[in-house]
Amino acid sequence: MKTITVKHPTGSYPIHLGEDALSQTGRLLAELGYSGRCAVLTNEIVGRHYAAPLCDSLSQAGFTPTRIDLPDGEQYKTLDTVASAYPHLVEAKLDRRSPIIALGGGVLGDTAGYVAASFLRGVPLVQIPTTLLAMVDSSVGGKTGVDLPQGKNLVGAFKQPEMVIVDPNVLQTLPDAEIKAGLAEVVKHGIIDSPELFEALETSNQPTATTTSIPSPQSPAPILHSSFSILHSPTWLLHEAIMVKVRVVQEDPFEQGRRAVLNLGHTFGHAFEQVSSYQIRHGEGVAMGTACAARLAARLGYCDDQTTERIIGLLDRLHMPSQPPDYPAADIMAAMSTDKKRQGNSLRFILPRAIGDVDIFKDIPPADVKAVLA
Repeated sequence: MKTITVKHPTGSYPIHLGEDALSQTGRLLAELGYSGRCAVLTNEIVGRHYAAPLCDSLSQAGFTPTRIDLPDGEQYKTLDTVASAYPHLVEAKLDRRSPIIALGGGVLGDTAGYVAASFLRGVPLVQIPTTLLAMVDSSVGGKTGVDLPQGKNLVGAFKQPEMVIVDPNVLQTLPDAEIKAGLAEVVKHGIIDSPELFEALETSNQPTATTTSIPSPQSPAPILHSSFSILHSPTWLLHEAIMVKVRVVQEDPFEQGRRAVLNLGHTFGHAFEQVSSYQIRHGEGVAMGTACAARLAARLGYCDDQTTERIIGLLDRLHMPSQPPDYPAADIMAAMSTDKKRQGNSLRFILPRAIGDVDIFKDIPPADVKAVLA
């Protein structure tokens, strides 16, 4: 099992990456000095596979876990869902030293993280991401929050976890569409700060359809997802993609500067999600948004055509959407106007200059944005 240490202004936390890491959660949490009551926040789908082995691990290490199921889906990433968790935490008699463990994908992790940040003015948080997207992106860096009807992630807090557990075995129960959605974030990280990762995706074998098996927590099977057949080692892919996120968040823990580059594709992507009433997955929005950002960069002369062609070509060969969705440009532009990354009335776009080199741009002419959307 690999351990990556993430430093932040008030300390540091480990990311434990390796097969069967989930079953080590209780021991690892006890080694951090925690004991007694804790809460596992998950959803019915993830909990069906992994809540029992997680709670067994916690119980064996002397914890008293309480499982709390939250509703699944972006449409439930709301303040109402956060509020619904508090009475269960009170009933479980959690105190300020009682960890909340987020077991699920990005929506669950963001929501449970905000619960942990706000309950009793803050209790310890452990992130156990169960989707590829959450493993390489949302579980690392301490950003938590929920959506408002006006836009994504408009309410939240920075809440650094005590640790993150990344177990590649849990990806075996993930639908292939969700694996591809996560790969959009992996591609994004390659564009931002890892030409080696991007090139590994480019030069890998073409994915082929295979059947996904359901693992036994006691005897996990090898990764069989078709999307993961592009690399010989899912652990290598996870490590390289996570390290991009770690390097950026350590440099800018509160998103005052460089951390904004992690939003490559997100100004477009979040707008696509919003106008679709969140029928577009986040990873799909990121893929479309990254392609739009590449086209916009080439249109404005910030990168050459070859860079844009490589980005769109890789998205295409990984069977990810690279064209903007068929919604009116006016609606998409209106959704962009509520983006929390704007400064005043100016939208910020993260655009590539080359593979491994991106920058932050503002005051982009609306006509050029609309041309890309068309």
